[in-house]
Amino acid sequence: MIGYVTLGTNDFTRACAFYDALLAEIGIPRLMSFPRGQAWGHSMAQPSLAIMMPFDEQPASPGNGVMVAIPVLEPAQVQRVYDKAIALGAQDEGAPGSRGNSGFYAAYFRDLDGNKLNVFCMAAAAAG
Repeated sequence: MIGYVTLGTNDFTRACAFYDALLAEIGIPRLMSFPRGQAWGHSMAQPSLAIMMPFDEQPASPGNGVMVAIPVLEPAQVQRVYDKAIALGAQDEGAPGSRGNSGFYAAYFRDLDGNKLNVFCMAAAAAG
């Protein structure tokens, strides 16, 4: 299983502000700080999300095909997180909505460094 996901950034201060505001929408606080990075999560026993200035000191760039998915409990939270991301300057990659007929409800966007994120829930499970 996943322990944490790390995304690269070229502007640490801007990235911290973006993720502080975005993850506050679903109650996820800062978990750990270190000289070149910051992590958000509820505990080290659960998956977390981190941003880092690249260790090799080369420019950060988003990975092609890489995406971080953030689970929430209901479609209204998908909408709120997506709206917050767009308000913070994120780029739309797919508005909130059902995907297929499995109850998967999701929205997609890119953060300020171009990293792709998804916020999702299982709408059928949340409704039942």
